[in-house]
Amino acid sequence: MRSGSLILIAAFSLLMAVSAGADDSVGNVKTLSGNVSIERDNAIITPMIGGKIFRNDALKTGADGSVGVVFKDDTLVSLGPDSRIVISEFLFSPSENKLSIVMKMFRGTMVYLSGIIAKLAPEAVRVETPVANIGVRGTKFAVRMEGNDPSWSGEQKAGRSSSLK
Repeated sequence: MRSGSLILIAAFSLLMAVSAGADDSVGNVKTLSGNVSIERDNAIITPMIGGKIFRNDALKTGADGSVGVVFKDDTLVSLGPDSRIVISEFLFSPSENKLSIVMKMFRGTMVYLSGIIAKLAPEAVRVETPVANIGVRGTKFAVRMEGNDPSWSGEQKAGRSSSLK
């Protein structure tokens, strides 16, 4: 009976370790104010401080909204009022040399402060907008985009790319 209990405890411990390692979130909500929502898998979620952010999440702020996100590599992103971005890609596995962060910005204001990915692989960090792609080569930038191009699918348009240093 005792060995059966030990096997059960070992199996439970292994299950908990696997579950903890299966967290595929890319970051967490650090600050929150006003009207903010997350579109995830065709559902609208009201975020809360400490809430998880996942790849392909669309973060939206209303006229009075702002949100700050801390990514797993310590990248910081803050969105101001009337903003919308999608976390298109996030890979953070330095031991496997898998590093990438790509965000699509549709409208609003964003302040970006680079984390570990930008330090280890600056070419792997990109913010895409309807009119330009921003390749991050420094540590901090702010961008403001007015309006919203409903025809933009997020694909790069010919001749419209830039890089900030």
